[in-house]
Amino acid sequence: MYAWQAPDPEVDALVGGHHADPFALLGPHEASEGLVIRAFVPYAASLEAVEADGTVIAELARRHETGLFEGLVPGRPAWARYRLRARNAGGEWTLDDPYSFGPVLGPMDDYLLVEGTHKALYERLGAHPCVHEGVEGVRFAVWAPNASRVSVVGDFNQWDGRRHQMRKRVDSGLWEIFAPGVGEGTIYKYEIVAADGRLLPLKADPFGFRGEFRPATGSIVARTDNFEWHDEAHIAARSQGAAREKPMAIYEVHLGSWRRGDWNRFLTYDELADQLVGYAAWMGFTHIELLPVSEHPLDASWGYQPIGLFAPTSRFGDPAGFARFVDRAHQAGLSVILDWVPAHFPTDIHGLAHFDGGPLYEHSNPQRGFHPDWNTAIYDFGRREVANMLIANALYWLDRFHIDGLRVDAVASMLYLDYSRRHGEWSPNPDGSNDNKDAVAFLQRANETIYAEHPGTVVIAEESTSWAGVSAPVYTGGLGFGFKWNMGWMHDTLDYMSLNPVYRHWHHDKITFGLMYAFTENFVLPLSHDEVVHGKGTVLSRMPGDDWQRFATVRAYYGLMWAYPGKKLLFMGQEFAQRDEWSEERSLDWHLLDMGPHHRGTQLLVRDLNHLYRDTVTLHARDCEPEGFRWVVVEDADQSVFAWLRFGREGDAPVLVVANFTPVPRPNYRIGLPQGGRWREILNTDSHVYGGSGQGNLGAVTAGDIPSHGLPASAEIVLPPLATLYLQWEPDPAPAPAKARRTVRKQAQ
Repeated sequence: MYAWQAPDPEVDALVGGHHADPFALLGPHEASEGLVIRAFVPYAASLEAVEADGTVIAELARRHETGLFEGLVPGRPAWARYRLRARNAGGEWTLDDPYSFGPVLGPMDDYLLVEGTHKALYERLGAHPCVHEGVEGVRFAVWAPNASRVSVVGDFNQWDGRRHQMRKRVDSGLWEIFAPGVGEGTIYKYEIVAADGRLLPLKADPFGFRGEFRPATGSIVARTDNFEWHDEAHIAARSQGAAREKPMAIYEVHLGSWRRGDWNRFLTYDELADQLVGYAAWMGFTHIELLPVSEHPLDASWGYQPIGLFAPTSRFGDPAGFARFVDRAHQAGLSVILDWVPAHFPTDIHGLAHFDGGPLYEHSNPQRGFHPDWNTAIYDFGRREVANMLIANALYWLDRFHIDGLRVDAVASMLYLDYSRRHGEWSPNPDGSNDNKDAVAFLQRANETIYAEHPGTVVIAEESTSWAGVSAPVYTGGLGFGFKWNMGWMHDTLDYMSLNPVYRHWHHDKITFGLMYAFTENFVLPLSHDEVVHGKGTVLSRMPGDDWQRFATVRAYYGLMWAYPGKKLLFMGQEFAQRDEWSEERSLDWHLLDMGPHHRGTQLLVRDLNHLYRDTVTLHARDCEPEGFRWVVVEDADQSVFAWLRFGREGDAPVLVVANFTPVPRPNYRIGLPQGGRWREILNTDSHVYGGSGQGNLGAVTAGDIPSHGLPASAEIVLPPLATLYLQWEPDPAPAPAKARRTVRKQAQ
């Protein structure tokens, strides 16, 4: 045996798939005798190293029957490019040696990952088609610090983990390799050997940009950096002004069940762009919020059990299709919010759980790393690399797909160590407190980074407790979210509306109590998907009385909601008063719109509410400020009447809101007003066009200088049954100047 030849133990380790450093053995290596070339090419009977034009550089000798070859090229420099030409009984083929290429990552990648500050981590990890050292292929990179071997496998190497064993970057635990000849559309996974020698189930790429259609679980090489966008005007407008002062009427959508195609198939992203975007824009919504679109294995999880955090789900098409959907929404004037799930992840064997043989992405302590509610794993928020991955994921959706905001799921479960845990199932902090300090720090840093990198976007918390400062800036001790879902308002008002009107006067505070805290956060009022499943019924089915009363109550409720302080969110189907509970397995019941006036009327009401809310500055500019609200009638529990004023900025006409939550019409109800004159009825939920009885105030009332309810003026108004009215003050038109009046008279003559 020559000195330049590889020792037998190293050869055996390599072909056995447990060599500690395959790059130290394979590829070109300088020796005192010349250049040594080693290559592992299974199925080859012979192998040559050749120039680009096919000129033979050297015959490589077969060292092992599995396909390991090596040979010596005297005098050839190590940096000179070569190719491999293989032959067997079936023919001849030429390939580039992946071990002849240098690293695809650099020291800065190691440093930033370990430090936890690599904001563009998605540009470095995952699978990226590229030209490396003059050759086309794909660079793969994955974080698995505890693994003894990581290989990328796929059809391109017959899923043989010995053929593309990756280079480990010891400083960071990153593994990387350039695979020449591999391109977009390639299906791949990672084959990982744990530190103790266990061969783990194949893993999907944590940074994979595309996944296979379930039940397949592979990752697919895809680009997400080359979309052609046409939303410059939308992006520019997004950064103008504060989100809390803008209208926000959100249409919450599950893409898989908003509408189905023939034979109950999923619509594609392009079909959804054609149908959903146009519908939401016609309805007057300002935002579409999508239940999680990250790749997930189980339809019944609605996306809240994500596996591929960087991959738009393949249920509806490829990443380019999703980008076109967002682009079309932006061109239609709609912003797009994604539900984002950093609170937990499923334990499917092809996912993140025990990724390199033990806890890595999840906390190693089961009291902090396992979620009893969902039987899922919990991220280790205190580990810098994990927090870095999650923050980079948030930035990825905003950067690559121009998303306008994120709604963060299950924030409460992140904030408390004892969330859904009994005594003995959790351990307090050393000071006895129950707050998850790692999660708090992660959320604060994530929000600071998102708002700094993408001004004009919004981050919304689904947080169901009384944690103070959820939407307060981090520099004041808050969590740094832009908005918080008002879960208390949602529960109280739905409880109130579900009562028979005869009992509502005993529960008057369920409407009034919310104003005690309405301005402690920047709130979104959610009637979300969680309220129309699991036996809860729908908004319509919760309402008491006969069919007419139920629809009337829904309309009155929506009227109250759109005029109540806070941004608005309505789950799909509730805009036309869906009767049956939502199911992810089928389309909404669109046929109801053709069955009588009530469903269509509810839909038209929501449309008018959206347009009125958007166009009337008074109804949205001070949604989050106490100066924008004043009670007028707050104690009329016996008649279940509520009235309040909404104020905008200086010069904006105030709006009076009056709600009657009994089926009794009240024809001469005196109500106080801040000024006399004409108050135009701009909305009446009892209008015939909405399916109501048509009672009202003939378009307007005139307020006189009769004080009432602590205000200097008042008017007698007609309160229709189970209805909400909006009346907006109209100032008297200014008299024309004298010269103009003379001109008008002269023209009249």
